[in-house]
Amino acid sequence: MDFSTTLNRGEIVIALDGELDEKTAAQTRDYLDKRLRESTYHRVILDFAKVSFMDSTGIGVLLGRYKKVSENGAELCVKNVNRQIDKVFRISGLYQIIKAV
Repeated sequence: MDFSTTLNRGEIVIALDGELDEKTAAQTRDYLDKRLRESTYHRVILDFAKVSFMDSTGIGVLLGRYKKVSENGAELCVKNVNRQIDKVFRISGLYQIIKAV
């Protein structure tokens, strides 16, 4: 998994590139947690444009980051979710807590 981050007026956009699964979960979790600790923000947007696959391990990563972001009074969102990942979000109910923008 590769990452890039931009920060603009309290909004962090983190672009993910690769598969979010058991193999990349720890790396993704560590990267996201580091960025969240280093920044002041009111909204975090995860850009899924280059994420080709996500499994239940990825759901766990997102739920953990949702909790951290929410504890800071901020909002976690996703954008550019492909069909396969959109299906995972819908079936798991993630869209009920993580907004698509």
